[in-house]
Amino acid sequence: MIDYIVVGLGLAGITFCETLARHGRSFAVVDDDSQQASKVAGGLYNPVVLKRFNPVWMAGEQLEFALPFYKELEDKLAVKLLYPSRIKRRFATIDEQNQWFEASDHPRLKNVLLQQLQANTNPKIAAPYGFGIVQQSGRLDTSLLIARYAELLRKQGQLIRESFFFDELQILAEGVQYKQLKARRIVFATGFGLVQNPYFNYLPIQGSKGEYVRIYCPDLQETEILKGAFFVLPEGNDEYLVGATYSWNDLENTPTAKARQELIEKLDRILNCDYKLIGQQAGIRPTVTDRKPLVGRHPVHNDLYVLNGFGSRGVMIGPWAADLLYRNIEAGDPLPAEIDLSRFKKKYFEAGQARRGS
Repeated sequence: MIDYIVVGLGLAGITFCETLARHGRSFAVVDDDSQQASKVAGGLYNPVVLKRFNPVWMAGEQLEFALPFYKELEDKLAVKLLYPSRIKRRFATIDEQNQWFEASDHPRLKNVLLQQLQANTNPKIAAPYGFGIVQQSGRLDTSLLIARYAELLRKQGQLIRESFFFDELQILAEGVQYKQLKARRIVFATGFGLVQNPYFNYLPIQGSKGEYVRIYCPDLQETEILKGAFFVLPEGNDEYLVGATYSWNDLENTPTAKARQELIEKLDRILNCDYKLIGQQAGIRPTVTDRKPLVGRHPVHNDLYVLNGFGSRGVMIGPWAADLLYRNIEAGDPLPAEIDLSRFKKKYFEAGQARRGS
């Protein structure tokens, strides 16, 4: 019997697997590569909500945990993953400049937002009101991380590449069994795929489709992340990732012409140079109605757990939430009430009563 079965290998799955590995726990992963949100994401980490200039919930604690975590992963996988970069928040009005000055005095943002505004010196960018500068930000190459970590697990014989079949899962008196594999516990880290999970589909998880385009733009010559109504992330070799869109109706991973046109129209309003569209990608973010992660144990089955609901901030939340879940399982440390999925326990029993009454 191994210690854990982990279902899913996006950011949630990887951060929990790596937490297990660092504590010497045995585990196997079942993943069919169907959830694309982590793989196609821009991988941005940013401690500020740049629409309203508010601090991101628990950003300081999350970044303090996440950055060393990813640096150790870089060493382990022998690949560069982290790209620290300031964010240049483009102002659309004088009023936004004034809001920035107010926000920069906030105790939690004083070391994050530079109070002095930066004038635009790049003629290829339309920014007459200049920029506000965000520090302690950057991006993680999520696609490369997932590919290299999956390769590592495959070489170690820990990765099962297949869809998870719930009718093959048995809940034992102690632990669980999936096909021929027995484990003390099972953790579901399947992103939006959680809606198909019969044990956890009572949770209020929603899908938010995000689409990005990739452009080739040698004239732009920008090395820092641009943020206006969307992000422009430099990826090297004159390529930039532009996004993202938000859709709550279309929940397919297929890129759409509508989203591409939306991003192109926004891009054309801020760039004064030609560019070439070289790619487009889409994924479904797992979001929760109260905008907090889903972490913790099933209301009835003690060996079933969830790590999910990171939304668009998985890079920051992942290592921190994975550590909290591990310590909750292994040491009984309580989870923060904001993320503990027991906050939705009532929904589980209401759903059970509804099924019995039908």
